[in-house]
Amino acid sequence: MNLARQMILVLVLLSMPAWADIDYDGSYWQGLEREQISLQLPLLIIKGSRGYLACAYIDVDTCNKTGEACAIVSGVSSHNDMLRAKIKYASDAARELGIEEGMSGAKAIELLR
Repeated sequence: MNLARQMILVLVLLSMPAWADIDYDGSYWQGLEREQISLQLPLLIIKGSRGYLACAYIDVDTCNKTGEACAIVSGVSSHNDMLRAKIKYASDAARELGIEEGMSGAKAIELLR
């Protein structure tokens, strides 16, 4: 790769939002409930007043049957990971709130707050 392409790549990467650099401690969590159940892999949920963000242990079809707004992420091992992850599935009620597959967990939880 030539130097010009490398420089362009660096500039693009620097202009992208760095979710990993955001401090999700302290006041960020106000108004949200966090649950973790220790299993082979942790079962993780972040609950807001309008619905919840969960790991892939939770089934969207069940959420659709109960009318709950839920967004699902996978491959996560902490609540902070959930905010950085992309939404894999969203219930019908979550879609009505504007949540879509591919958006960040952080963006989804703001809609679920």
